[in-house]
Amino acid sequence: MRRIYMDYAAGMPVDPRVFDAMRPHFLESFGNPSSPHTMGLEARTADDEARRRVAQLIGAERNEEIIFTSGATEGNNMALKGVANINRSKGNHIITTTIEHMSVINTCKHLTKSGFNVNYLPVDKYGLIDVDALSKAITDKTILISVAYANSEIGTVQPIREIGATARERGAYFHVDGTAAVGKIPIDVRKENIDLLTISSNDMYGPKGVGALYIRDHVRIEPIIHGGGQERGLRSGTENTPGIVGMGKAAEIAKQEMEWEGKRLTPIRDKLISNVLDRIPYSYLNGHPVKRLPNNANMRFSFIEGESLILSLDMIGVSASTGSACTSKTLEPSHVLTGIGLAHEEAHGSLLFTLGRSNTAEDVDYVVEELPGIVKRLRAMSPLTPKEVL
Repeated sequence: MRRIYMDYAAGMPVDPRVFDAMRPHFLESFGNPSSPHTMGLEARTADDEARRRVAQLIGAERNEEIIFTSGATEGNNMALKGVANINRSKGNHIITTTIEHMSVINTCKHLTKSGFNVNYLPVDKYGLIDVDALSKAITDKTILISVAYANSEIGTVQPIREIGATARERGAYFHVDGTAAVGKIPIDVRKENIDLLTISSNDMYGPKGVGALYIRDHVRIEPIIHGGGQERGLRSGTENTPGIVGMGKAAEIAKQEMEWEGKRLTPIRDKLISNVLDRIPYSYLNGHPVKRLPNNANMRFSFIEGESLILSLDMIGVSASTGSACTSKTLEPSHVLTGIGLAHEEAHGSLLFTLGRSNTAEDVDYVVEELPGIVKRLRAMSPLTPKEVL
């Protein structure tokens, strides 16, 4: 059966060029980067080169501003807990939004148990933050603002430069969860006044289980993992050199091909959105129509549930999602979709397509041809569907 993968936000394949770069560090150059002998120095050199490539991708001033982690969840925990705990004497106020990834939301909930006050700002129907409302929420106790560059579920890209300028002007540190955006759209941490940026390897065709946290030179954080003092003492533990090398290679490829890939995917994404909305009545786009990631198409369909759509699509060889894979095990509606004002039944009827390097216009043609029949069949089975819709 033909297989079409449109769930790149949940997991990406490792680019073959990335795999080729990693392979020697499993079998040949496998030394510990902390060892002073030749094999160790080879690993250290490979780590440093990867650090340079990641720094170049995001416009970091110094390679040492990149700290390697086990992934985006650790990076978000490291940024929020690290900044909050070391700046406790300066203030206890943190600002974020209602539609952040759960690794930010739950970390903030944890910090409230330690005496921090977290302000969850609402977003508009497109998922955009109001910068003026953010400015008004900042107090003399505000030590940290955390906003995702782009939302992985609805694809909306935030006005990061304006938020960064506001944070810098008001003296608060600015953390950005860049998981969904890094490697897909240009990011410059210096021009956008970003103090900390979370990066995920697998979200740019690198290996799973590795990520990075950019920490601007003037920012100090308290480590959350203690041990032998690796990664400038901020993230102890023997470095995962094969994974780090893979992430570095993925960053290098992303820097070279990101613009071209974005231009290729955007019209495919737009074709998918426009054709589905034209052919299926009572279907709607979630997220901003223009300010969105080039590979994201999140749509909702009245009177049916997204899980039924996923299973039906899978039966014809199409892999898609109902939202974040990190929260797919719960029966609760997506907090992102309810955060943009959707009712529970509207959120449950949403379908997320995220495109990648393997997708073509022909893939979209196949989905557009098959999806209307699936929706019609499921609506016919649903007691919620009005007779006039059938």
